[in-house]
Amino acid sequence: MSTILTKKENGICYVTINRERALNTFNYDALCALQKVTEEIHLDAEINVVIFTGAGEKAFSAGADLKERKTLKPNEVKRNVKLIGDVFNGIASLPQPTIAAVNGYAFGGGFELMLACDLSIASTDCQLGLTETSWGIIPGAGGTQRLPRLIGEMRAKELIFTSKKITAEEAKELGIVLDVVGREEVMATCRRLADRMMKNGPVAVRQAKYAITQGMNVDLQTGLQIEAKAYEITIPTEDRVEALAAFAEKRVPKFKGR
Repeated sequence: MSTILTKKENGICYVTINRERALNTFNYDALCALQKVTEEIHLDAEINVVIFTGAGEKAFSAGADLKERKTLKPNEVKRNVKLIGDVFNGIASLPQPTIAAVNGYAFGGGFELMLACDLSIASTDCQLGLTETSWGIIPGAGGTQRLPRLIGEMRAKELIFTSKKITAEEAKELGIVLDVVGREEVMATCRRLADRMMKNGPVAVRQAKYAITQGMNVDLQTGLQIEAKAYEITIPTEDRVEALAAFAEKRVPKFKGR
């Protein structure tokens, strides 16, 4: 059985970590499969939004597979840590908007996968946390870097230093998740969010993501230059011309992503 499942439907790609019995933890095989899927999505022009979730009803992902980790030699542990970082960097670098449908526990690497996504919707009953220091290690897939940029240095230090587990509502208050809904509403809420994005020009949405992501960690003037370059890419597109025509004709534009 595949450790990573994908389904494409109406411009949305659903990616499911399919290790329910192992709380959707990441072993080496799952990481290799997720890397391959991510590379394929990156090049697929027909995918406009990507939704990541976990199989079953208990966990989004509980992070690294510690049962596997116990059997690994130090060089194999280094291999896995590098791979999970590379995979999550690949997800963060996807040109399409990404949504984490957090349908259960999101600990360690599961939390870091959520941080690599653009937006997150969480179920009311889930818990989240970067719990690595309780295992004698540190977050190694972007957690020490992405979390402070999202919620501030002091709050991030508290969560990481203490391995504190937080509720979905606490995560929302901190700005880690966009919204908290009932478990049965998580995927439907993500789909509605994706549908709202896909009403807009696909090229424009991708360029907006690029401008925001690339501009976040540079000075304002450099960020404005990034924004200007991203805007220039939208000018010669058919979608921009179509939007103006639709406005003049008082109709909904029909974007084609080119």
